[in-house]
Amino acid sequence: MTDRIATRRDRAGRTVAALIGLSLIPVLAGGIRMAELTGGAAVTADNARFFASPLPIVLHIAGVTVYTVLGAFQFVPRLRRRKPGWHRIAGRLLAPSGLVAAFSGLWMTVFYALPEHDGPLLAAFRLGFGTAMAVSIGLGLAAIRRRDFTAHRAWMIRGYAIGLGAGTQALTQALHHLVAGPPDELARALLLGAAWVINLLVAEWVIWKRPVRFSS
Repeated sequence: MTDRIATRRDRAGRTVAALIGLSLIPVLAGGIRMAELTGGAAVTADNARFFASPLPIVLHIAGVTVYTVLGAFQFVPRLRRRKPGWHRIAGRLLAPSGLVAAFSGLWMTVFYALPEHDGPLLAAFRLGFGTAMAVSIGLGLAAIRRRDFTAHRAWMIRGYAIGLGAGTQALTQALHHLVAGPPDELARALLLGAAWVINLLVAEWVIWKRPVRFSS
């Protein structure tokens, strides 16, 4: 029994470490972007849209940072069982942070000018997955209000998987760079879309493979 508990703790620790590792990619990218906006960086074709309308990108960075980093600790069963109050308090921060990240991302997709290396297909992916993230969080909140803990967990995991997409996207693009060089517009869109799909497939596996019963 002791060995089994230790194994579970090790697995939870590895899971949190992996999720935070993926989270650090968008968090560091967001930090660099914030440094540009606040440090008087030169305005270029790549960042002009952010200088022209900084509020959406600032909200997006803040929302993603809280959602992805804090959200990683919701995957620790021991915390849920032993400190249900912590789980609820964290959830009250995570849900609005996730919605801010999703809606600010949708706003930027619709109203910011498309960067040179992006295209309509990637914009469609961002609209689709951003909407799915917001809907997943909304359904998760609705489920917990009716005390359907199983549905709440499933929808929140799906929303988190989409929110963590930027981390996986960095990996899919890096792999393409190593194998075939820089991607063109179509390849970039497919690589970013594939990362969201990968995350959702992993989420469905977690939902199916490791059900968790909540006592409160």
